[in-house]
Amino acid sequence: MPGNFGRPQALTSNPFHYCPGCSHGIVHRLVAEVIDELGIGGRTVGVASVGCSVFSYNYFNVDMVQASHGRAPAVATGLKRSPAAPVVFTYQGDGDLAAIGTGETIHAAARGENITVIFINNANFGMTGGQMAPTTLPGQVTTTTPEGRNTAESGYPLRVCEMLSTVEGVAFLTRVTVHKPAMVLKARAAVKKAFQVQLAGGGFSLVEVLATCPTNWGQTPVDALRWLEENMIPAYPLGEFRSWEAS
Repeated sequence: MPGNFGRPQALTSNPFHYCPGCSHGIVHRLVAEVIDELGIGGRTVGVASVGCSVFSYNYFNVDMVQASHGRAPAVATGLKRSPAAPVVFTYQGDGDLAAIGTGETIHAAARGENITVIFINNANFGMTGGQMAPTTLPGQVTTTTPEGRNTAESGYPLRVCEMLSTVEGVAFLTRVTVHKPAMVLKARAAVKKAFQVQLAGGGFSLVEVLATCPTNWGQTPVDALRWLEENMIPAYPLGEFRSWEAS
């Protein structure tokens, strides 16, 4: 409602530490808004990953657990299978989920673990200085690919949604972006649906969010939004890869 825009209860009052133009803050707010709307804050546990979002436990006003690098889905599995059976989500970047955490991600999905994964893809290792990640685009300049990613040497980008779409344990799988207001609204709807899947006992759900990293991309926040639209979206098409409807 107009005039009713405030901080979600599921966010703390701590100011974000993220760089100007970074997408993490937007996605944090979307997750918090959904937790409030669904009324699940008192029984939700988030799992913080290693990366730029490592301090997400300072921002979400729910119980949080810090996982070792890449192990968030394994930690989330243990939490979900505990007698308390809370609502569980992981918040992970591409350096965490798609590199060292690939095995945990695939096998949690294959088991159909009833957890929600929020996956931020900004095509580089953000926290450690902008090195090449599994999602770095061919030709993209990073601190470890100063002449651009050479596929003959480093292989091709890993497309997580396309890969997980072949896994039977996945209930809901989608790729969104937050580079425009209309896209933010679609991303919010996707996050809400992912949590609804879990509440209905549907199984593993993952929302991939294409995100900007102006600092490591060496761009202004505005230029980074344009670069994402012109380069990342063609490489990582938006849309649902596994749909889910409540029975």
